[in-house]
Amino acid sequence: MATDSNHIASMFDDIAPTYDKLNHILSLNVDKSWRRKAVKRLKKSLANVSNPKILDVACGTADSTIQIAKSIVNAEISGIDISDGMLKIGEEKVEQQGLSDRISFLKSPAENIDFQDNTFDAVFVAFGVRNFSDRMKGLGEIMRVLKTNGTLMVLELSEPQNVIVRWCYNLYFKNILPFIGKRVSGNAGAYRYLQQTVEKFPMPKEFMDMLKTIGYQDVKHKALSCGLCRIYQANKI
Repeated sequence: MATDSNHIASMFDDIAPTYDKLNHILSLNVDKSWRRKAVKRLKKSLANVSNPKILDVACGTADSTIQIAKSIVNAEISGIDISDGMLKIGEEKVEQQGLSDRISFLKSPAENIDFQDNTFDAVFVAFGVRNFSDRMKGLGEIMRVLKTNGTLMVLELSEPQNVIVRWCYNLYFKNILPFIGKRVSGNAGAYRYLQQTVEKFPMPKEFMDMLKTIGYQDVKHKALSCGLCRIYQANKI
């Protein structure tokens, strides 16, 4: 499985033109609901912050970035990603939505975020932590750019624990998903990579322990859709 950031960036450049379409097809549009729930939690965490500054890490084609901007209307949002192809599409979508005055983009890896310490009131990562080339370093960088009392919100795919749901999940992710991915994007390898990264992602307790080891506090998580996706929330104290 690729972990080199250049290899990962190249892969996402390749699938960028069909990325949004495939996301919605492969998740049966449930990914939209997952994002809404995570952004709702993010908004609640920022209820007492006027004009918050928010960083969307691994922002991709800006689906989450736009959702945040529409939900938290007083926020200034920066999005970072390592894929030029994904960022280009994200910029076009933001311009079409008339949000260019509140959303800006920067090509930057999570492991070396190009912002000063204590810059953001919150950091949001949707389906991106599993693509970090160095997970501990990336999460540590996020803590560095968070202000004191800032919130980290992670939305990530997960292997369900229920035996029946997990059987269906394995059938879909290991067989059907790569097939559809190849037919639509021409890149079956990218969607096999997706399945592998979800499979290798830490279990909830392990990931929460990782966040605590880095120094995050008030770490908690919520399972969505029978554990197919999870929201992790933590604070920098």
